[in-house]
Amino acid sequence: MFREAIILAGGFGTRLSHVVSNVPKPMAPVYGKPFLSYVIDRLVDAGIERVVLATGYKHEVIEAWFGDSYRSAQIIYSHEDTPLFTGGAILQAARLLQSNDFIVLNGDTLFDIDFSELYDFHTAHKAHLSVALRQVEDTSRYGSVTCDDHRIIAFSEKAESLGAGDINGGIYAINRSWLLAQDLPVKFSFEKELMQPLAGQEGFYGLSFNTYFIDIGIPEDYYRAQREFGALFPQDEFLFLDRDGVLNKHLVGDYVRTWSMWEWMPGAVEAVASLSKRYQRIFIVSNQQGVGKGLMTMDDLEHIHRHMLADIQAAGGRIDKVYTCTALEAEHSPNRKPEIGMALQAKADFPEVDFHRSVMVGDSLTDILFAQKTRMRAVYVTKNNPVPEQVRDITDIFVNSFIR
Repeated sequence: MFREAIILAGGFGTRLSHVVSNVPKPMAPVYGKPFLSYVIDRLVDAGIERVVLATGYKHEVIEAWFGDSYRSAQIIYSHEDTPLFTGGAILQAARLLQSNDFIVLNGDTLFDIDFSELYDFHTAHKAHLSVALRQVEDTSRYGSVTCDDHRIIAFSEKAESLGAGDINGGIYAINRSWLLAQDLPVKFSFEKELMQPLAGQEGFYGLSFNTYFIDIGIPEDYYRAQREFGALFPQDEFLFLDRDGVLNKHLVGDYVRTWSMWEWMPGAVEAVASLSKRYQRIFIVSNQQGVGKGLMTMDDLEHIHRHMLADIQAAGGRIDKVYTCTALEAEHSPNRKPEIGMALQAKADFPEVDFHRSVMVGDSLTDILFAQKTRMRAVYVTKNNPVPEQVRDITDIFVNSFIR
């Protein structure tokens, strides 16, 4: 099986710029997390151990999000200071690899193929370059690819392509020794200057798939991804909930100091019961500086939470643990949201917790920043209020209440 992959993530995303303008195209948020994370998820699930991200435009956004690892995969960066085009980007990144056969993907396209099938095909044919082809009903948007017994023999431009057929799916299996032995310039188009001249030659093959395919390069498909990804690629296993304003009604200018002051948000108890079947672990992470201000005691807070948990349990739900930070905002506690101390406590108590497979639901900017710092998916509860611009820049999931 492939151990290493290159993802091309350096494009400007011009056609998408009026929809997503503050991040590079592969980082466009889809269902609360960057599109690129879905691409890498597919690779990690398939056993890929090292991913080289070929970056350019706003590379610092990608590096800040993924760091040097994502789930079990090591992340390496191949940054281009000036555009190298697809070929130059692949060639530069390939020099950082260790395996002799690797795969290349586009960071703005998700083609959900069986990577082990492509690997077996590529190695069985002793191919120099194998292309994952996608069967479509209309090839006019992409241009078509013609094969003869899996050998790629011709490419047709968009204007020449009509009707159903195979298109270039943007996933390549490449033999590294062969690629590095070619006399290639520093900057070139992989598709036009390498692949097209190879048509009809030995070692150049295509394998057709009919699995899920989406390219978010145009707004219509970006919006389609927003509609489809929640159901197609369920990611979340761990649920983090803010308390006030999410589970119970927030008291403006006051704190819930006694159980008699508690008022459940409509349907919240039932929602926790339903979500208890969906999530492996559910946590509450709540700033409670009312204790720090001396307006209530820890005993008061724990009394409230005992009643809260009893109501949830009676409805058939569960909360695995409640984490609170009672420090004052001025104390700058590492446990007070938006800092992530409570998340780290949850991971220490429950080592199976994976922040990349977690979602944070909250009704304040601090909750969303908490999610961003841990790289969780974020859901912002608006309570019918306007969504602050700061939150729009971070997440694309907005709901009027915890009940969805």
